[in-house]
Amino acid sequence: MKENRPLRKELVGTVFSNKMDKSIIIAVKWKEKHPVYGKFVNKTKKICAHDENNECNIGDSVKIMETRPLSKTKKWRLVKIIKKVVNI
Repeated sequence: MKENRPLRKELVGTVFSNKMDKSIIIAVKWKEKHPVYGKFVNKTKKICAHDENNECNIGDSVKIMETRPLSKTKKWRLVKIIKKVVNI
């Protein structure tokens, strides 16, 4: 019998830093309505993710998926690069 695993969260964000070995920091942005004033506020969260092949550069748009803890801060891994930034 096959056990049903819960679906893992997936997020899309922009690579903020790639200075570490096999690790990247992604900035995930979204808009949230203020509870009192009703104005939409921009929110940003920085997430550490695992990049096995060191293939991401700063500014790339990437898709990440939740995974088991790989280190103290890394609980996400790179799924695919959606859009590469052209460096001139």
